[in-house]
Amino acid sequence: MSRWTDLLMPHLLLAPILLPMLTGGLMLLMKEEHRRTKLVLNIASTSLGLVIAVALLMWVKRADASASIGVYLPGNWAAPFGIVLALDRLSAMMLLLGSLLGLASIVFAAARWHRAGVHYHPLFQFQLMGLSGAFLTADLFNLFVFFEIMLSASYGLLLHGSGRARVQSGLHYIAINLAASSLFLIGVSMLYGITGTLNMADMAVKIAQVSDADRGMLHAGAAILGVAFLAKAALWPLNFWLVPAYGAATAPVGAVFAIMTKVGVYIVLRLSTLLFGVDAGASAHFGGVWLVVGGLLTLGFGAVGMLGSQRLAHLGGFAVIASSGTLLAATGMGNAGLTAGALYYLFSSTLAASALFLLVDLVERWRNDGASTAAYAQLGDAPYLSADLEPLTEEDFEKDDDVLVGRAIPGAVAFLGLAFMACTLLVAGLPPLSGFIGKFAMLSALFSPAATTPPSTVDATKWAFMAMLIVSGLLALVAFSRAGIRHFWAAQRSTVPRLNLLEGAPVAALLLGCAVITVQAGPVMRYTEATARALHDPRNYIDAVTLARPKSYPTQASEPEKAAARHGGVEKAETP
Repeated sequence: MSRWTDLLMPHLLLAPILLPMLTGGLMLLMKEEHRRTKLVLNIASTSLGLVIAVALLMWVKRADASASIGVYLPGNWAAPFGIVLALDRLSAMMLLLGSLLGLASIVFAAARWHRAGVHYHPLFQFQLMGLSGAFLTADLFNLFVFFEIMLSASYGLLLHGSGRARVQSGLHYIAINLAASSLFLIGVSMLYGITGTLNMADMAVKIAQVSDADRGMLHAGAAILGVAFLAKAALWPLNFWLVPAYGAATAPVGAVFAIMTKVGVYIVLRLSTLLFGVDAGASAHFGGVWLVVGGLLTLGFGAVGMLGSQRLAHLGGFAVIASSGTLLAATGMGNAGLTAGALYYLFSSTLAASALFLLVDLVERWRNDGASTAAYAQLGDAPYLSADLEPLTEEDFEKDDDVLVGRAIPGAVAFLGLAFMACTLLVAGLPPLSGFIGKFAMLSALFSPAATTPPSTVDATKWAFMAMLIVSGLLALVAFSRAGIRHFWAAQRSTVPRLNLLEGAPVAALLLGCAVITVQAGPVMRYTEATARALHDPRNYIDAVTLARPKSYPTQASEPEKAAARHGGVEKAETP
């Protein structure tokens, strides 16, 4: 059984990209009237993608092989000349996270939001395709390709449902991302001119060999490339677009967008440890101090923004900014133990933010007697809604058996209140949920006697990081408590919220995911620790990508090449 697993599993590296691409293409061939069929296909494809993500994560994780790397050559050309897909612990974790958010989002949208405009389902699948490709690609050229696929789909999803607020914020979102894409191309071109390669593993080998005369140009190219990714990661002051855009998006779109900033964080973490690690010579730890300073400023901006937010959707947007600032500052520290805690926190905070965006729609609909989300009722955009999105009435729920209702003690109010309380604990980082564990793990690693940090990281930044984590948690607690009092305690409403099961289940599932990683904190932390060690010592990743050989004909192949051919053009580097 193990032999068949080793033969078949590497080919699944293509599935997270190929599955949504084929599903989205099939949906484009179908008329818009077949909306229900598209919905079924979307849910089925996303569910299968989640199963594949779980299988890939278990394959990478097995047998304590912390350096296990899966490499696939789709074009059957060896690196650095051909396309390379690489799966390690970090990319497997991000694939799982994206699949979880995608499934929760499409189930929530099935209740009503998928009917608010056209081409929602193919755009959703292409969004998942871009996300998966960005996590799996091993070269900068295809990273740009998947980056643009992801952004192109997000433009349409952000405008889904139409309305003045979405169009206005969407234009800002498109403008900043087009500028970031231009910087991406400029930075990649400069790096290619210096190193002569776009393959990330091959570039990591050549950076240490760059002459001193060219190193300034190398750093300039890396800085320009970093600005493109940091704009997507919502680094201050490049994050002015995020809160209006995420607040104007429909709830299921906002739930998927919760991972979009983490794509930027993922790329910064991947490239900083791979290209500018301890083996990069004079370029070792390049930009680390700026990441720490920028991350702390972003964290502070997000915390103050939460405190000043008057709308729940804006509260969620600033929470996303605060989590991105935390992760960027932790990445700049260059500490493997801190990175492990940050990866745990990344998983927890992204699930919490996604649940919060879905929850905001339910609470605001209750606030407006079922008319729409407050983002549109307050801005006067209700006339732009599709005719299929009429306010939910009593008759709608009498016809539906899958309803969460309350009478003497409204169960729906209790569900919304408890879910909001859980989001408060997660965002503020209070016990006993996973937000507290992630922050505690980061601080423990930062001040551990065995901790090693780059020479550029001074003690003052450690204390500043600790202070900002604590203060931001306090401000988040105040902001969420105030919002909870206003919506659940002080508000006097004659209506009882009505929750469709398709809307309540995704919120509960995302929060249950946070509860699971809380209960299983030990195994999850061991996984993130192994991931962090592999990131900060990328030699196995570099060897796996650069030594992977294409499939050859048996009559022309040497013995090592025959072994690779038997695995379908895949070599997997593994160290005990």
